[in-house]
Amino acid sequence: ETLRAFDREVNAFVDYMFGPRDARVRGWFLLDSYLPTFFLTGAYLLCIWLGNKFMKNRPPFSLRPHLIVYNLGITLLSFYMLIELILATWEGGYNLQCQNLHSAGEADIRVAKVLWWYYFSKVIEFMDTIFFVLRKKSSQITFLHVYHHATMFNIWWCVLNWIPCGQSFFGPTLNSFIHVLMYSYYGLSVIPSMRKYLWWKKYLTQAQLIQFLLTIVHTLSAAVKPCGFPFGCLMFQSSYMATLVILFINFYIKTYRKAPSRTAVKETAATTEIKNGFHKDYFAAANGLQNNKKAQ
Repeated sequence: ETLRAFDREVNAFVDYMFGPRDARVRGWFLLDSYLPTFFLTGAYLLCIWLGNKFMKNRPPFSLRPHLIVYNLGITLLSFYMLIELILATWEGGYNLQCQNLHSAGEADIRVAKVLWWYYFSKVIEFMDTIFFVLRKKSSQITFLHVYHHATMFNIWWCVLNWIPCGQSFFGPTLNSFIHVLMYSYYGLSVIPSMRKYLWWKKYLTQAQLIQFLLTIVHTLSAAVKPCGFPFGCLMFQSSYMATLVILFINFYIKTYRKAPSRTAVKETAATTEIKNGFHKDYFAAANGLQNNKKAQ
């Protein structure tokens, strides 16, 4: 009874803040109450903290078969969402510049159903971080990574309850395409024989940045020429995407544009001179090269 009372209070507060919910999605799994989304997000953050403590003095897990299956699954789900969003918006005659919430009839419901899967995929993607924890890839668990995963799941709970179709379709369509590429890359990177072909990681980050910028432009286009889509939602989405652009640019600069330090240059030079504790001339002599030169 206490939990039910708390649930009613939380949802009453959310409804007071954002207004009436879209009746078309009432009763859909996880949407009627905010508490499941809130508790799953809390569990995600707790798993990161406890997981790092648990793995501190333990060897990392390989998890190669699990990662191949997981990444293949997310790739296929993303491909399904991409194709279904294209078909649903085409069927509904969606306007690329601005699309309201109620003019496309059954196509709006079809879009909303795909976007529910998009929302649900965000809780599945929590496993990205859990795998990092179990494999002791702590350098991958950045503020950007955790912020992006935790906030997207909560934001899309709000989207599905108040703006589950219309202008909301564009970001997930782009993101589903990017995820097809990204999770394909992750899945292939687990297979050692495939790593030499994976030269395109840098371009994935660039594609993600372009995705965010295009989503901001698309969102603001509806503010410039309104079509009845809630203005406050447009401003919030643009602001949130701006935070991702800033964080991804920072990540890109640190990862791909950082100049090598003097120490790294010295270590590289030393490596070319000495290998396994021996000078390079040792290997030349051992291969008979120096003796050949003397004989000549």
